[in-house]
Amino acid sequence: MTKWVYLFDEGNKDMRELLGGKGAGLAEMTRAGLPVPPGFTITTEACNAYFKAGHALPDGLWDQVCTALDRIEQQSWKKFGDPENPLLLSVRSGAKFSMPGMMDTVLNIGMTADIVEHIATTGDDRWFSYDCYRRLIQMFGHTVKHIDDEVFDVLFNQYQTTVDDGLGASLTAAQLEEIVAGFKVRYQQFVQSVFPEDPMVQLREAIEGVFASWFGKRAVDYRNYNKIPHDLGTAVNVMAMVYGNRGSDSATGVAFTRNPATGEKKLYGEYLMNAQGEDVVAGIRTPQKIDALQKDLPESYAQFQKICKMLDTHYRDMQDLEFTIEQGTLYILQTRTGKRTARAAVKIAVDMVHEGMITKKEAIQRIAPEQIDQLLLPAFDPVEKKAAVATGKLLGTGLNASPGAAAGIVAFDADTAKSWGEAGEAVILVRPETTPDDVHGMLQAKGILTQRGGATSHAAVVARGLGKPCITGCEMIRVDTRERRFYSKGLSFGEGEPISIDGTTGEVFSGLLATISPDFSREKNLVELLGWADAVCDDVCRQNEDGSFKKGLQVWANAEYPRDARIARDFGARGIGLCRTEHMFFEQDRLSHVHQMILNATEAQGAYNAVSQIEKELALRPDDPRMGEEMKAIRQHLAESEAVRKYEAALQALLAFQRKDFEGIFEAMDGLPVIIRLIDPPLHEFLPRYEELLEEITVLKTRIALIGKLPENLTLEDMPSIDKMKTELDQRNAMLNAVKAMRESNPMLGMRGIRLGLCFPGIVKMQVQAIFEAACGQARRGIRVLPEIMIPLTGHVNELKASREMLEAVALEVIEANDQTLDYKFGTMIEVPRSALTASAISEQAEFFSFGTNDLTQMTYGYSRDDAEGKFLRYYIESGILPENPFQVIDEEGVGRLIRMAVTEGRQTRPDLEVGICGEHGGNPPSIQFCHQAGLDYVSCSPYRVLTARLAAAQAALGGAERDK
Repeated sequence: MTKWVYLFDEGNKDMRELLGGKGAGLAEMTRAGLPVPPGFTITTEACNAYFKAGHALPDGLWDQVCTALDRIEQQSWKKFGDPENPLLLSVRSGAKFSMPGMMDTVLNIGMTADIVEHIATTGDDRWFSYDCYRRLIQMFGHTVKHIDDEVFDVLFNQYQTTVDDGLGASLTAAQLEEIVAGFKVRYQQFVQSVFPEDPMVQLREAIEGVFASWFGKRAVDYRNYNKIPHDLGTAVNVMAMVYGNRGSDSATGVAFTRNPATGEKKLYGEYLMNAQGEDVVAGIRTPQKIDALQKDLPESYAQFQKICKMLDTHYRDMQDLEFTIEQGTLYILQTRTGKRTARAAVKIAVDMVHEGMITKKEAIQRIAPEQIDQLLLPAFDPVEKKAAVATGKLLGTGLNASPGAAAGIVAFDADTAKSWGEAGEAVILVRPETTPDDVHGMLQAKGILTQRGGATSHAAVVARGLGKPCITGCEMIRVDTRERRFYSKGLSFGEGEPISIDGTTGEVFSGLLATISPDFSREKNLVELLGWADAVCDDVCRQNEDGSFKKGLQVWANAEYPRDARIARDFGARGIGLCRTEHMFFEQDRLSHVHQMILNATEAQGAYNAVSQIEKELALRPDDPRMGEEMKAIRQHLAESEAVRKYEAALQALLAFQRKDFEGIFEAMDGLPVIIRLIDPPLHEFLPRYEELLEEITVLKTRIALIGKLPENLTLEDMPSIDKMKTELDQRNAMLNAVKAMRESNPMLGMRGIRLGLCFPGIVKMQVQAIFEAACGQARRGIRVLPEIMIPLTGHVNELKASREMLEAVALEVIEANDQTLDYKFGTMIEVPRSALTASAISEQAEFFSFGTNDLTQMTYGYSRDDAEGKFLRYYIESGILPENPFQVIDEEGVGRLIRMAVTEGRQTRPDLEVGICGEHGGNPPSIQFCHQAGLDYVSCSPYRVLTARLAAAQAALGGAERDK
């Protein structure tokens, strides 16, 4: 028979997949002799079997639960359901990956009216027994019967308003008895049956309730956001209850072995006296810092400190612990790898290397690549913050629960935050306290602010895991969710009004504060960690198909301007993998020259083609006098042609601009390769839109007609002359004719890239001349220049052969004229499926391949990205038709297969073929993993993704990241 149930002393920390993170931790601590209450774990396999059987416990499970329950009774010297010596149980979830607060818990299972009354009449624990009973009814009702907590809270709050602690600790036993009676009435009204008084019924239904919470909305939302598989299932941990609500020598709390916000090696946590476990994380009262426990319960604090240090060392990672102190006796209820901010994650990993606890490679694998992005998020401008304080915009200060800066409009519930966030609004979710049911709003919010709660409350823990700014326990504000307003310093703020929160300092401001970019060089721990990552890539050698070996994956950057190149280099890029020259054409001071070039390109190129044709015929008939006369006439036409003159003047102007651009990029990347892609888009993209031109022409015609009807003696001072307007109309008509001539049914597949360069060679010749003039000039200055010319959109080797011969002639002419020696390459961008399929032939003419995965994905799928993402792609992903957005994560089965084929066949022809990727996938960690496996030399991404890509490349070389221990 399948073993569904494991006693705590039967498991260990390596059984996370079967026992879940919590169950494996409890088993490990039990085996180590730590003070863990007796209990057992129902496996994740049982959860999956439960759902497979249509929400029925699998065969044999209940018998094994009853057997394990007998063992708990023996170990605790108590009896489940016995009024004279009652054993109560907690039933908690625990998946393989930590999902704080996303699934359900039921405490005090086994409490019945008989037991309550027996305790109340035979001992001095009447208050305690009714407090446990009211908690059980509410948690059981919510988790098992799906009764909204508000059904119970409304009644409880009527009594709670008479005390200050917000937990009911100061309520009398008589008041708690009345609350229990009221809870039972509400339970029966909702469920249409009385609250179960059979302990075994409570236990069975609680287990099924926790199983069912695996597919609760908040759990599913959280897994979707964090890309956790839905088929893992949750374990269920059943444990003997220990009580932090048994008086002034009892407490409950949550603590971390290191600071989860900063990474500082110091015990960090909170506790509440005379409370039960869920009270701290629920955030319904601001707890005390863990250091204060040394004064309240010094012996328990000293013991707890010792255990924390031992677990930190044993697991070799920061631990998140839950503990309860019952009448002076300490119990550990949980240990798991703690959620932490990105900055804390990096510091802890680096510190543990220096402490000799983990290796550099382990440290690299500990950090999720997306956490690097969090370190580069903006912070508030200190000058603006100072001005905000001076002008009275500081509304209050709470606990700095999760660092970072966020500004946005206020939303008072999770549904609103989700709706506005999905619509593109920056939202700050403001709540009295958050509950796990708020997670869908927290996922969409830019930041979270709560009136109550501590640094280990649900809001804080989830926000840190999400990398979002969070302030908790900001008691200087008062949140009224009914009126949908919050109040501070006599001011009132409604829904939709702007505020700013600084999770690093805990400050809340009215209005939207400006932000500044962080200084990467000040992140010393990150600099050190990424240095280790680069060393891993340099050390890892991979065997090619031909048996040779090569270094691991490098990270290059996409950059069009010197400033971008400098940022990329500062961030550790090893080269420029994509410099899109057409971006340089869009600068305002160049656009008029670009327009002039385009408007005259067709006529000028026609003249050039005529000359070329006559030259070819003259070579065949050199003695024919008619050919000489025709050549003389055509050259005269070239000299006198206004179109040719304007075209060549525009090219010369653009040559100077491009040369200056390339000089700056080569200087910034001194000693590193720079891949420059020649013009790729169709020419019409540089011109005004056809519809806009039509509108302008119509307006001009109308104004000219109106002016013509005015009396001759009537003048309008601010009206331009009719001649000036007619000149402008002629210019607009000429532009419209050019746009008409260039309009295409499918521009993506039309006159662009290599096709444009072959049909209008003057443009790409000008670009190559600018590149090599800049390179020669910088080489004379002692800068090491490594230009690589990328010809885009090759589909046939003959295209590439013709283009390369034409352009390399220009390059050699410039090099010779400057008396320089340069290392350079000519290659192509693989973005047409046919070029991937004929890579063996293409590589005869290309010294490098660069995969343009955006266009390659479009052409392979037959999707237009702009149309797909705006219309059907989201539906495809949400409905499971596609597993991922193929424009964000490389489609390994289709696009990836083409890439692998092209790499293999290209290197069979040219063993030293350089291969990289320059699409947006170059900064995506799963795609980087694929690129490493496919044998690419580099990935290229935007400068601000270089840091993330460096870490992802090292993790790919090491075989992947440690997701969650």
